[in-house]
Amino acid sequence: MATRKVIAICQSGGEFVTDKDGLLSYSGGDAYAIDIDQQTNLSDFKSEIAEMFNCNISTMIIKYFLPGNKKTLITVSKDKDLQRMVSFLGDVNTVDVFIMSEEGAARNNNSNMPGSRSSRTTVSEAVVPVVAPIDVIVDAVQCIDQVEVDVANDVSARSICSGGNDDSHRKAAQQWENTITGVGQRFNSFSEFREALHKYSIAHGFAYKYKKNDSHRVTVKCKCQGCPWRIYASRLSTTQLICIKKMHYNHTCEGSAVKAGYRATRGWVGSIIKEKLKDSPNYKPKDIADDIKREYGIQLNYSQAWRAKEIAREQLQGSYKEAYTQLPFFCEKIKETNPGSFATFTTKEDSSFHRLFVAFHASISGFQLGCRPLIFLDRTPLNSKYQGELLAATAVDGNDGIFPVAFAVVDTETEDNWCWFLQELKLAISTSEQITFVADFQNGLKSSLSNIFEKCYHSYCLRHLAEKLNKDLKGQFSHEARRFMINDFYAAAYAPKLDTFERSIENIKGISPEAYDWVIQSEPDHWANAFFNGARYNLLSSNFGQQFYSWVSEAHELPITQMIDALRGKMMETIYARRVESNQWITKLTPSKEDLLQKETLVARSLQVLFSEGSTFEVRGESVDIVDIDNWDCSCKGWQLTGVPCCHAVAVFECVGRSPYDYCSRYFTVENYQLTYAESIHPVPNVDRPPVQGESAALVMVTPPPTKRPPGRPKIKQVESIDIIKRQLQCSKCKGLGHNRKTCKVS
Repeated sequence: MATRKVIAICQSGGEFVTDKDGLLSYSGGDAYAIDIDQQTNLSDFKSEIAEMFNCNISTMIIKYFLPGNKKTLITVSKDKDLQRMVSFLGDVNTVDVFIMSEEGAARNNNSNMPGSRSSRTTVSEAVVPVVAPIDVIVDAVQCIDQVEVDVANDVSARSICSGGNDDSHRKAAQQWENTITGVGQRFNSFSEFREALHKYSIAHGFAYKYKKNDSHRVTVKCKCQGCPWRIYASRLSTTQLICIKKMHYNHTCEGSAVKAGYRATRGWVGSIIKEKLKDSPNYKPKDIADDIKREYGIQLNYSQAWRAKEIAREQLQGSYKEAYTQLPFFCEKIKETNPGSFATFTTKEDSSFHRLFVAFHASISGFQLGCRPLIFLDRTPLNSKYQGELLAATAVDGNDGIFPVAFAVVDTETEDNWCWFLQELKLAISTSEQITFVADFQNGLKSSLSNIFEKCYHSYCLRHLAEKLNKDLKGQFSHEARRFMINDFYAAAYAPKLDTFERSIENIKGISPEAYDWVIQSEPDHWANAFFNGARYNLLSSNFGQQFYSWVSEAHELPITQMIDALRGKMMETIYARRVESNQWITKLTPSKEDLLQKETLVARSLQVLFSEGSTFEVRGESVDIVDIDNWDCSCKGWQLTGVPCCHAVAVFECVGRSPYDYCSRYFTVENYQLTYAESIHPVPNVDRPPVQGESAALVMVTPPPTKRPPGRPKIKQVESIDIIKRQLQCSKCKGLGHNRKTCKVS
């Protein structure tokens, strides 16, 4: 039989009112509905309430009325109480539940009321945000944006005021105990006064509430009932200064352990952690909460600390929204400081951001002069406030290092955005050479590449193919079977000759004819070395640019202009470092290619060369291979695939007295490498400065895209590995997948 559900109408933030008959009614506040039943645990119920109302579980009190009785509030303090509440309802499907704090309950009990107000203070008791624009009066509406926190320990207000030994408040007391000195003290604005008052209350360990709070005067009193401490400040006559006119200095609330309900704004916590976040960008919310508790005696939960970190980051880095308005100015600055660069953007009909393309002149020149005509296309998600995707075109230098050519920020990965990116890329690199692209075959890339780069070679990314094969086979075969097939698939892709390729796919056929058919139908001429006509230099996966994507992951949470500038800075440093490093090289080839050639030379010494007519030679070793030195060809295909003479070719060169360096690809020479890094990327000044009136007049207005970061912790893209197969559960009894022997249903 299904458990009956009851809807709990949870209310907080209002107050109880007693009518002439003594009946209670609840007025004001917020309300949320939660499904509960007899199986609901009180701890789970409290956790959901705390998340909704942003309140503290440890001080939470839950009360409700019995049906037909509006004079007595029943307290829910354990699981059995919650179960009784559901039972008492009978056939009624809803129940009003009132959420309050210990402090609120005690205050109402003193007023001879059975119930209480919630853990949220009312307007008259609201504490103002510490960080607010100068001369802006913060009213009750603004107070809604505050984060409620409690002092970690129950301490007497007087004991803290008199400099007690509570280590958790020592730093606050040392820093802020004299932010309020007394009558006659002047401030530049009410905001400055409120900030000083907030710090003073934390240092001296008491809570306060506003009696008056407007643009002319502020009156504040101690929140503890009966305590005479109060302060009054108003505008100094004929000036804009704020002056403390009256102050009662003494507290009489010592001896009664005051649980000070401090309310710290996100802005205040953000201002506290800002400098540390600047030095440690990976400052974790948990560490923030621990530090605030230790140094100021204030308890934050994870979400409060996370929001404070977001505020501090925005204070340091600038507004995400303003960064989009600066895009036109920023693009003009890129082209102005780096002549020959491309920096273009587009917006949608409502002026919201659509996409941005950037290619620096140094990258374009380096690709044209020194890099192989080989480009890797890939994308990575951006987990910034407004989300998006980063599309990138990366090349490879003569030392097998990553060389970023161009990149774009787009709202989402679509065929239209890839098509636009490739059009901009073609315009930027403007080369007549036949380019080989290593890229995915999905998301419109296949048709876009053939339409925009008519004579290009499109090599399907081996990683994407293997992932698709594994996904299509999942559920049909065991982990071991799929692992063998994936390994054979990779072997088929790297196989230099047709017979080796056929051997590998026959191994797949022996396990699964369906998988064999999948491989044959996946267009091997676009991914197998045995058939592919373009030059990939044995680089078969589009995630070659992993280093560039690691740069993106370090900067992706920055506002868009700062993220682009951070990538520019990384590229600028890399170009300079590699240029300086290459000036020390004394070999003809780059270090990685020099090592490869030396390895081939060692093997060549054990080979036998038989002379033949013309430029063709027979080389014998473990196999017999034919070398044609005039056409740079060997039957082993190693020379053609790598661009460096294979051991068979090197053996021939030694016999005929020729230098193998003369038969290496020009892209591997130190001279060519230095051409790649001959140009520099220059700084783009004033990235954070918004354009002045005259500059912005002719520029397009750009607003943020409508997409925002979803709730929850962002998913982080993990570094890809060749072993993409996760182990699948297999039954040792029936050999079936998806269950084990214990749960097997076969008798």
